[in-house]
Amino acid sequence: MSQYVNRREFLKGSALAATGVFVARGSALAQTRSPNEKLNIGIIGVHSRGAANMASVATENIVALCDVNETFLAEAATKYPKAKTYLDWRKMVDQKDIDAVVVSTTEHTHALASVWAMKRGKHVFCEKPLAHSVYEARVMRDTAKQAKVATQMGTQIHASENYRRVVELIQSGAIGPVREAHAWVEQGIVGPRSRPAETEPVPKDLNWDLWLGPAPERPYHSCYFEKRSMSWQNWWDFGNGALGDMGSHIIDLPFWALDLKYPATVEAEGPLPVRAETYPDCLTVRWEHPARGKYPPVKLTWYDGKQWPKSPEGVDLTKWHLGVMFMGDKGILVANYSKWILLPEAKFKDFKPPEPSIPKSLGHHQEWINACKTGTPTLCNFDYSGALVEHNLLGTVAFRAGKKLEWDAENLKARNCPEADQFIRQSYRKGWTL
Repeated sequence: MSQYVNRREFLKGSALAATGVFVARGSALAQTRSPNEKLNIGIIGVHSRGAANMASVATENIVALCDVNETFLAEAATKYPKAKTYLDWRKMVDQKDIDAVVVSTTEHTHALASVWAMKRGKHVFCEKPLAHSVYEARVMRDTAKQAKVATQMGTQIHASENYRRVVELIQSGAIGPVREAHAWVEQGIVGPRSRPAETEPVPKDLNWDLWLGPAPERPYHSCYFEKRSMSWQNWWDFGNGALGDMGSHIIDLPFWALDLKYPATVEAEGPLPVRAETYPDCLTVRWEHPARGKYPPVKLTWYDGKQWPKSPEGVDLTKWHLGVMFMGDKGILVANYSKWILLPEAKFKDFKPPEPSIPKSLGHHQEWINACKTGTPTLCNFDYSGALVEHNLLGTVAFRAGKKLEWDAENLKARNCPEADQFIRQSYRKGWTL
């Protein structure tokens, strides 16, 4: 139950922070550092999302930069000329003066870089999803607890006012007990479904071996880096498709609002890809969750590609690029990143939302910076977000195993499907360890 204790502590800590009173706990750094003293931050991955994350923590001292692309690294170094530069994050995390690390690499190295940093006592902000496998997600949670460092997953929408108000609506019983929920995104797979037959020279500024990291060796090809899509995400060796990517944002809402954790079962279906190396064109996943305290059992369904749940009267869900629908005993709530509606409209015409109880966020990155300095837990700490990612990636495990899984969370096993083990925990290329 520690993930829920931490989240309650965060709400209490946020209220204290607003009055200038801070509760120091966790690492030695949190116990000694003034909120006004700047952190020394190392950046792993400096381009695209990495550049955005770097800009969001630039109020602190950027003392180290790492990227496998020398051009991207040089561009970042012009902005932070005093920072040391690295191609290999395994060397960067040993830099003694680094207090905290921001990990914005490709998905298949998120956990490795984060775990290495946490084991060295460094606070970690990691892009979503936290991990490339169910096993890695569990290790991320356990390592963060042991290291007692400040952590945050990069799901910025979690800090939004809209998500917080929806959570309050569901938990206050606005639509009654929720026994069914649906989450979707219109995003589908883009790019090739099978490995290209031809080979291409590796760009001079890219260290392909370091980019591959723990993944099995394969020849370089530009198809993995198509600008119109995050093509690498659709290959099982590097990512988990739309569920791994957008599921971290969208399923976050029902996971939070319904106080979810480990499912009892999970099953998935979708058209088989041309080869078993890529995510399918579309995927449907169903999780069954047992009762949780005051909350009844609930079925949660995910859809990606050109799929939507059945639209209730009063709204056309096909016009919502992404969203979540909560089906309660007393009504329906539909939400996306920026709005929510209650159905049927006539019933809720005079509805008044409850008074806000979840404090306004300091800002997603600022929550983490504050946590590094004061010990106040973040809302997307690795205990919470690790459980979320573990839950989501069970969907890809079920799809690849081709069977409805009966989940044994304590032992990280599918009771009825030993063949799922290979997808729960993958092996790493020689020279790479978690």
